[in-house]
Amino acid sequence: MTVVGFGGAPGSSRRRGGASDAAWTAPSLDDARALDEAIPDLDWHAFPPGTERTTFDAPSGELAHVALGPATGPRVVLVPGATGSKEDFVLMMPLFAAAGYRVESFDLAGQYESWNAGPWNSRPRRAGYDERLFLDDLLAILDAGDGGTHVLGYSFAGTLAALALLERPDRFASLTLLSAPPEPGQAFRGIKRVGPVSAFTTPRQGAALMMWGIRNNLNRVPPRRLAFVRERFALTRRESVDDIIGLMMQTPDVRVGLAAAPVPKLVAVGEHDLWPRELHARFAQRIGATFAVYPTGHSPCETAPHQLVRDMLELFAESGRTA
Repeated sequence: MTVVGFGGAPGSSRRRGGASDAAWTAPSLDDARALDEAIPDLDWHAFPPGTERTTFDAPSGELAHVALGPATGPRVVLVPGATGSKEDFVLMMPLFAAAGYRVESFDLAGQYESWNAGPWNSRPRRAGYDERLFLDDLLAILDAGDGGTHVLGYSFAGTLAALALLERPDRFASLTLLSAPPEPGQAFRGIKRVGPVSAFTTPRQGAALMMWGIRNNLNRVPPRRLAFVRERFALTRRESVDDIIGLMMQTPDVRVGLAAAPVPKLVAVGEHDLWPRELHARFAQRIGATFAVYPTGHSPCETAPHQLVRDMLELFAESGRTA
């Protein structure tokens, strides 16, 4: 396991070179950190010029979908988590496109602009936003392209992406788990401070607590980011959030399967993530993944995109599926 730490941190090491060499020169670790620290309070609705905004006809209904980069480039699919959306990757997408990759993202069923996708569209109709619904949607998106895809699953979607890899390894070139639950079972039990009381909450109560914290800016995000997040809640279906929290309270154990999966894997987290760093490190070691830690919180895709993309491009080089 390679531990990717802060620039020059004791005990950290880096792999050099990689997929970006032909089309885009990745910044040094120090430069990447400097670029991330200089990110302004931006408009999170605004995708880079050239972004294609479409819908994808998934088993659960029409999913809001975006894509950027050369149509013939290797695919990168970025999957947001609970209460998230494709906009969480606004800063990462142009970096992948500049490196020659075709990068895509979408809103999960019931979330933000995919609010009209849900169990009533599934055949047969499903009882709720269950694991199979989200998994079928993701696999349909992966099946829409040729060859293996580089997949990032963020938070809850990390578990979803892992399950997709175990079911359809032919569709994967690499797997990145970003701030994903590091333990099976009741995933919230390991969260700092609130973990011990999580066993006594229902999924709906857990969802309400999480949404209250986000709305009240406990994560201390900049004003324009907070305004976008609050706006996003106006479309997101509450039942989809409740059901996802319920799924996270029964997180499947994917560790043995991931350890046996031959594709390169990366576990990427912020130093101040919801779960303690040591749980993430143990998970990465257990599944044979590279471990990357950034000086940020639960959302490195927003706050450390240059560092994260830099590490993912190096991961892609291991797969042999590069631009």
